[in-house]
Amino acid sequence: MKKVLLLSALLALSSFGLSAKEWTEIRMASEGAYPPFNETGSDGALKGFDIDIGNALCTEMKAKCTWVKQEWDGMIPALIARKFDAIVASMSITEERKAKVDFTNKYYASPVVLIAKTGSPLRPELASLKGRKVAVQRGTVSDNFATKYWAGKGVEIVRYAKQDEAYLDLKSGRVDATFADYWEAYGGFLTKPEGSGYSIAGDQYFGKNAEERAVIGEGIGIAVRKKDQDLKAQLNKALAALRSSGKYDEIRKKYFPMDIYGN
Repeated sequence: MKKVLLLSALLALSSFGLSAKEWTEIRMASEGAYPPFNETGSDGALKGFDIDIGNALCTEMKAKCTWVKQEWDGMIPALIARKFDAIVASMSITEERKAKVDFTNKYYASPVVLIAKTGSPLRPELASLKGRKVAVQRGTVSDNFATKYWAGKGVEIVRYAKQDEAYLDLKSGRVDATFADYWEAYGGFLTKPEGSGYSIAGDQYFGKNAEERAVIGEGIGIAVRKKDQDLKAQLNKALAALRSSGKYDEIRKKYFPMDIYGN
């Protein structure tokens, strides 16, 4: 009888240990330099579409959320080092990143685009860009794509810590174009006064084959540590609830007049 009771107790403890953790406090990180998705307000606080989505997810989960401002280059290492629990910073879901972290379902999707002076003949193609300087934000999908397909083949890739710095050098004439996320370029540059005289050169680019699409990614998701599958599941459930309740579109309309979720 004692052996039976002991076995039952051990099984109960095992079941308790395997039960999903209920996340009631979550530390979320964003860059604060990627408008309109995330930027730093005059009060020093993070704001933007990413921040609003993160806060809405926490409300849906009934969790207390705190925000951590993190430079883009160190995002994934800092997540792995447990400086925060989730990256809500317009991070594309790519095979390279999935080797290190896990992702929720997407919360929006975006092609990449080449931005140049209106009327420019440039296109997001190697033959068109040879002999040109193209600006990218370091460590982004745009950087990864340009490095793999254009760098060392007659195109000079100029890397910046922040996308805003790339726009400044584009306007000053130090680079010929910048390669960036379409929705960031739309909301953070092209529709602002400083973007006057600039537009998309060529078409929105999703990748012409499976290899290129793997570099560009499957959409934008929230990154979590691989072992935190319970957090991923709870975020996915909350995201689905935001979509079905209309809260997602309510937030989206503050920043974009059109759908950005995609198919």
